[in-house]
Amino acid sequence: MKITGVEAIPYAIPYRKPLRFASGEVHAAEHVLVRVHTDAGVTGVAEAPPRPFTYGETQQSIIAVVDRIFAPELVGLKLTDREVMHARMHRTVGNPAAKAAIDMAVWDALGRCLDLPVTELLGGFTDHLRVSHMIGFAPPEKMVAEAEQVRSDYGITTFKVKVGRRPYTLDVAACRALREHFGADVELYVDGNRGWSASESARALREMDDLDLTLAEELCPADDVLGRRWLVQRCPVPFVADESATNPGEVTRELLAGSANALSIKTARTGFTTSHRILAQAEGLGTEVVLGNQIDGQLGTMCSVVFGSAFAATARRAGELSNFLDMSDDLLTEPLQIRDGTLAVRSGPGLGVQIDPDKLAHYRQD
Repeated sequence: MKITGVEAIPYAIPYRKPLRFASGEVHAAEHVLVRVHTDAGVTGVAEAPPRPFTYGETQQSIIAVVDRIFAPELVGLKLTDREVMHARMHRTVGNPAAKAAIDMAVWDALGRCLDLPVTELLGGFTDHLRVSHMIGFAPPEKMVAEAEQVRSDYGITTFKVKVGRRPYTLDVAACRALREHFGADVELYVDGNRGWSASESARALREMDDLDLTLAEELCPADDVLGRRWLVQRCPVPFVADESATNPGEVTRELLAGSANALSIKTARTGFTTSHRILAQAEGLGTEVVLGNQIDGQLGTMCSVVFGSAFAATARRAGELSNFLDMSDDLLTEPLQIRDGTLAVRSGPGLGVQIDPDKLAHYRQD
């Protein structure tokens, strides 16, 4: 089970509507399909969603680092040489989505070779996850209408509300409209994508104190060191570190510094291997986790479901798994289906999914 090639294929699929949040907006899923080929005739797959506003990666930078740096270092290694793979990839700074996609494609290939689902190789705790849906910037009435439609169509009752606009009262009004419409029937939490200052965040939280929010994520920048610690001490709900805690070292720094007391784990930036290490850190420190989303397509979403369902701690909360609904199409032969507010893992080996060659040929950009 040796690696014979690592392939990076750019593709683009339009969104039905632009996705808007404090750190930018996205009009199309300009992702990279990563394939890991083996001498056993088995190919593992994963996707890398670049987020230049957050991590500095672009579609072209992911292709370049995979083709020119990572592939030559990995060809010839066994699928089980994961520590060697990580050591070689981490000689190159940054590039989290590229590294994560390779890691997950290796796990997929290993599962296919062993004829076992990856979720069983990782932990096998359950076979499904509850789904949280992200509500982006829009007038309050449109945000309410979207949430109502999602609840009606898919049974989803947990919503992550994007905040971080100025004046902050815009987002307070949106959250209040959602709570007034749904009452106690849904869970609401907020994500600021670093859009507010610490003082704006504190004022917004005070004004939303009666809305029964369950989490607050990245309301202000982590670089505002003293302001962030001051805010976390006053935050009435767990304060989630997301883009400020993208590797085990950052996780330790943010938690021990008092700059966060909960974590978002995203397989799109830490793969399966490093995500597992971060989860172990969180469990050891008694820190709550939420399974995040990097605006993944269906392939990336299945990676999140596979990882999240493998462990009790990640299966406890609803995972952010519905962003693919905003895409006009996708690459899988069998599209993912959200039913009764949940997404299930597939029973087949590896990730349990297949890429449709005709769709890939249509959307690929090389």
